[in-house]
Amino acid sequence: MSIILTGGAGFIGSCLLRSLNDAGRQDIIVVDHIASTEKWRNLSNKHYEEYVSRDEFLARLPELSGKISAVIHMGACSSTTERDFDFLYKNNLEFSQALWKFCAAEQISFLYASSAATYGGGELGFDDEMDIAELHPLNAYGYSKQLFDLWTQKQTEKPAQHCGFKFFNVYGPNEYFKGSMASVVFHSFHKIMETGEMGLFKSYREGYADGQQLRDFVYVKDICKVVLFMLDHPEISGLFNLGTGIARSFYDLCSSTFRAMGREARISFVDMPEILRQKYQYYTQAKMSKLKAVGYREPFYTLEAGVTDYVQNYLMKDYLIW
Repeated sequence: MSIILTGGAGFIGSCLLRSLNDAGRQDIIVVDHIASTEKWRNLSNKHYEEYVSRDEFLARLPELSGKISAVIHMGACSSTTERDFDFLYKNNLEFSQALWKFCAAEQISFLYASSAATYGGGELGFDDEMDIAELHPLNAYGYSKQLFDLWTQKQTEKPAQHCGFKFFNVYGPNEYFKGSMASVVFHSFHKIMETGEMGLFKSYREGYADGQQLRDFVYVKDICKVVLFMLDHPEISGLFNLGTGIARSFYDLCSSTFRAMGREARISFVDMPEILRQKYQYYTQAKMSKLKAVGYREPFYTLEAGVTDYVQNYLMKDYLIW
């Protein structure tokens, strides 16, 4: 019985493939849309059964009946600035619905990526036990993820296990091909290598100094541990936050990057683009009690430990693929 891993050549997906390989699993069908990108590099040091293009996959899904034990669905357009809503609806909602229905019919596990972007500006907090119908995402990407979360609640036919993960600000190896959507750690490292300094956004909200906007930064290796924990516990279902439960500033993140590189911090502040100012989150912090309540006890990387591992063992080694 194989595992389907969508987005398997992407950032989080390829790290999950690494973790599955390390756990002894190679019977994995990787689904992605690599096309002319360099994402194939994320697969080059890993083992899997087959690669299937996203555009061909749904047509092939019926022939996999009886051959799959779980679907790990990480594939999505994750750009918070994507403006083509028709594309987001088809890619992030309808594709996910098709996979849900397959898992429900097969009575197998369905683990999928939601997003902390569904929380919008955070006015209602970041509680994964709240009524998600009250949430108002700030961008089309977050709304597309919200639509699927809401849709799952209305379904009478459900997979044997269904777990959604509201990822907060994930950083770590294999994000090298995400372009502008890569983490601030990645962009800071690149900028510091080029110029010796880094610019962070100015603040446009009272109560937040420049560079002191807060995020729940979570290292991708912790993401993988939680997803594999759920895969090993098919009795658990639900929608879970996946952050650290601790908010830290972009200034702290950038300073940790300088420190990991062995350099003195040189941080300036730059104007935020107009397109972001009305849709910018100034604070995110995951409430993590729900995950702990189902038995997850592993400690998360601190910001400093995660950045140090990422910078010194991957970025400073020519963007080593994990």
